[in-house]
Amino acid sequence: MSDEQPKPKFDLSLEGNTARKEEYILEFWNNREIFKKTLNKENKEGEFVFYEGPPTANGKPGIHHLESRAFKDAVPRYKTMRGYHVRRKAGWDTHGLPVELQTEKKLGLTSKKEIEQYGIEQFNKECKESVLEYIDLWDKFTKRIGYWVDQKDAYYTFDTNYIESVWWTLSEISKKDFLYKDYKVLPWCARCGTALSSHELAQPEAYVDVKDLSVTAKFELVDEPGTFVLAWTTTPWTLPGNVALAVGADIDYVKVALSTGEKVILSKELLSSYENELKEGEVIEEFKGQTLIGKKYKPLFSYFKDLAEEKGIENLDNAYKIYDADFVTTEDGTGVVHTAVMYGQEDFDLGTKIGLPKMHVVDDTGHFIDGIGEFSGLFVKEESTDVEIIKALAGKGLLFAKKKYEHAYPHCWRCKTPLIYYARDSWYLRVTDVRDELVGENESINWEPEYIKEGRFGEWLKGIKDWAISRERYWGTPLPIWESADGDRIIVDSIETLTKYSKTPITRLIVARHGESEKNVKGVYDSTDNTYGLTEKGKIKAMRLAESLKDLNIAKIYSSPIRRARETAEPLSNMLGIEVEIIEGLRDIKNGEWEGLTSAERNLRKDGVLYLEMPLEEYLDTKRGVTGESWNEYKERNDRALTQILDRHKGETIVVVGHQ
Repeated sequence: MSDEQPKPKFDLSLEGNTARKEEYILEFWNNREIFKKTLNKENKEGEFVFYEGPPTANGKPGIHHLESRAFKDAVPRYKTMRGYHVRRKAGWDTHGLPVELQTEKKLGLTSKKEIEQYGIEQFNKECKESVLEYIDLWDKFTKRIGYWVDQKDAYYTFDTNYIESVWWTLSEISKKDFLYKDYKVLPWCARCGTALSSHELAQPEAYVDVKDLSVTAKFELVDEPGTFVLAWTTTPWTLPGNVALAVGADIDYVKVALSTGEKVILSKELLSSYENELKEGEVIEEFKGQTLIGKKYKPLFSYFKDLAEEKGIENLDNAYKIYDADFVTTEDGTGVVHTAVMYGQEDFDLGTKIGLPKMHVVDDTGHFIDGIGEFSGLFVKEESTDVEIIKALAGKGLLFAKKKYEHAYPHCWRCKTPLIYYARDSWYLRVTDVRDELVGENESINWEPEYIKEGRFGEWLKGIKDWAISRERYWGTPLPIWESADGDRIIVDSIETLTKYSKTPITRLIVARHGESEKNVKGVYDSTDNTYGLTEKGKIKAMRLAESLKDLNIAKIYSSPIRRARETAEPLSNMLGIEVEIIEGLRDIKNGEWEGLTSAERNLRKDGVLYLEMPLEEYLDTKRGVTGESWNEYKERNDRALTQILDRHKGETIVVVGHQ
């Protein structure tokens, strides 16, 4: 059989035929397995590490993917030509809220409650299927643009091995005391039912210019009936949760007598902000904020107080008083901050410091809970809710002013719902402890364009906040953290560790691929029993595998009947004194008429060339060498064999040596 390569279909000299030229080059690379050769060539400079930031295949590739992949392809090619070995493993980002939202839309679900009614297990199954919806299109796209990446051995973030690596990482972070749990006010998406991290909130699309109703409310002093402290807010929905007012001890305040006989108190510096409302008023007193500290006022609404008493909420005696706070300014408003501790970080910190009662009046779906009077059940980020609250204040004579206020307000980048700031317990990474190191490392990075270093990314690093990693959703990596009632904590770092603590027996299946064989070196298609054994390099790998597994309390070793797999299992068998059991179902994929051919020889066959050019889905369904197996048939056979093995070994650790 001749080693002559197939003739190119297209002539590179064709003028104006750019697309045809590209196709010719792709065919040339493909037929000669150029990408594979770049990985196998001598690499004098060592490794250049490339991490593929994976896409999600539940959406179609777009022009922005072409741009990013062009850059991601150019750098590894350059480094390869400079003498480096550049592994390029493809990956698929399969978890996350975008996947859940698309699945919700497909199933006609609109809330977490409906997901739970539908069934979390079935919902997650639908999510898993959806993330691979367009994988065939992605495969075709990737090949057509000439992006060299190993798609046949891609990683998936839903794989157990990947999840286990995340567990190990969190365990190591915890050992360094960088993992902690805290109750903080977080940007919360009521639609998605989860918090957003500071990184997510830093995205350009996170803030949207909106016009909200702002309110200046009147809080009547207990010891001075008819005298009201004015407080301004752009979030009227937080007023039913008010528990305190905050002033600046050194800020100048005035008391203004109105034509109605009432008196109002606000910052002297902000009098001009209420020129219309105060045009017939007269300043009758001036004093520092210190004078107001400790004074009691009447709540705007009684709902919080009544519900807190009913539930036995602590520190209610500290509510409805005026306190000093260093975050109070005279930049806008009245110089008085209305405080609802569960809906603002500064409010929460103040409440923790002075001991204010902590109770939600809004649930995690963004609706007022039962017991909040006429507001119960209303969604807090609807303007109609603000209107109802304003009407209620006006009816009580507690509305001083209202107007539209234009400002940038954070929204969920996934579903575009306005966020609320909401007190929630969450797990955090203590990123602020390494801020200086991160800023220092950024200085060593060659950024393109250069201004990113000190601009958007640099500024984000300098102002970095601890990273909230909890997501109260369903389709994602489960956090491997268990806590007892008395505070003991376990961080599970692996399936093996999980097995130790589990009351239900967990079977650990260790699947190993055979070491390098003569078949691999020669590039031959082979699924026969005894033709090709391990090379010296392969034998060394087999010994290393045995050393790494010898202390894992292995109960049984299984192997494919093919020699290269048997020889890989042999050192472990000898070391542990466990006989290897041969399972026919673990045999390598059957090659049909390609059996014994090299890759170059296969490329001389029409079916061999067509096989490599197929879309991924068709490729997986097509038999090799006409009479052989397809990858899907191989997978089904292999899965049946593994299922039978697992059924025999409940709660044990077993090793399987195979081919993929």
